[in-house]
Amino acid sequence: MYVARLAGLPVYDPNGDQVGKVRDVVVMLRQGSQPPRVLGLVVEVFTRRRIFLPMTRVTSVDAGHVITTGLVNMRRFEQRPTEVLVIGELLDRTVTIRETGTQAVVFDLAMEQWRTRDWVLSKVAVTEGAKRFRRRGQSHVLDWADVSGFAQSEEGQGATHILAAFESMKPADLAGILHDLSPKRRKEIAAALDDERLADVLEELPEDDQVEILAGLDTERAADVLEEMSPDDAADLIAELPTDTAERLLTLMEPDEAEDVRRLLTYEERTAGGLMTSEPVILPADATVADALAHVRNAELSPALAAMIYVCRPPLETPTGRFIGIGHIQRLLREPPSALVSGVLDTDLDGLRADDSLHTVSKYLATYNLVAAPVLDDEGRLLGAVTVDDVLDHLLPHDWRESEQQEVDRHGA
Repeated sequence: MYVARLAGLPVYDPNGDQVGKVRDVVVMLRQGSQPPRVLGLVVEVFTRRRIFLPMTRVTSVDAGHVITTGLVNMRRFEQRPTEVLVIGELLDRTVTIRETGTQAVVFDLAMEQWRTRDWVLSKVAVTEGAKRFRRRGQSHVLDWADVSGFAQSEEGQGATHILAAFESMKPADLAGILHDLSPKRRKEIAAALDDERLADVLEELPEDDQVEILAGLDTERAADVLEEMSPDDAADLIAELPTDTAERLLTLMEPDEAEDVRRLLTYEERTAGGLMTSEPVILPADATVADALAHVRNAELSPALAAMIYVCRPPLETPTGRFIGIGHIQRLLREPPSALVSGVLDTDLDGLRADDSLHTVSKYLATYNLVAAPVLDDEGRLLGAVTVDDVLDHLLPHDWRESEQQEVDRHGA
């Protein structure tokens, strides 16, 4: 069974209920040419926690799914010094073919079960002569004993094949993978991601990881990545940087993008202004329902931002002209496409003010059953919108993920 093909496979208990998805394979390297022993799988359960599933609790592995005995320990997986992640650390490794002495790049590894019931990494799939940015070389599948070099740490390890294994993964899931890897591997994978994908992943990472990854990029690329992030997330990240670094990055960004970020940086963090995004869906009063639905189909919009449109007088970039009202997408779906959005607006809600506290913002959303809300200035112009996901990020404790795990450890799996 080739390991890269296991990534993302569903894991089921004996009753057919899904437990989670495979994210990696944990092995222990051994001396000499002995193939590594497979210890278990890293499985992501539905709370996005990654747990360890020993191979002794795996009853079946095939190309479509993994089946367990049903006994799963829900403690968060923590990699031990003697353990190696196959996908996270061995893919893209440069090794030496013993017979010829030539170098090759690992693009997959195969595991199999011996008669002793132990699982081992038995085969190594390599591309001989392959280098980054060059034509693909000749591929071979070799026995583990036929290659060397896995035991040494490699500087500048590539990330082509690990990213291929996780190509269809959502940014939040890939962020979880990166968070669990070593700083060295995080840096290498970040370097291989394109700017847009890296920006999406950064938005899902803890602040410490964001700062670390951004610091590992050259300054011009860091500015390009910040431009791809939503302005509120970019502002939150820039606020964590040293003042001179932040200013240098803002200077390198496109003026329009930098202006939005600078404006957001003027607000206190736990206020409506500090929470809002400056790029909600804004339409003129003469827009039709069809126009509105076309705008919210944008795949880059979060569900909360796509749930509502904001109708304003020109200019339509924040800060806009006079704010008129909001249009709920659920309501617009019940109207003819040719109808004007101005005829079905909710104009009764007073928007938030930029200096409203986090408590005021959360109370406002709860009172009116909203997933997003407009933020207005004293002249009634739209400055941006606050979404419920940003509010939750600030309402939960800073270490809420660790707190959740401590609770599990306290009460048992």
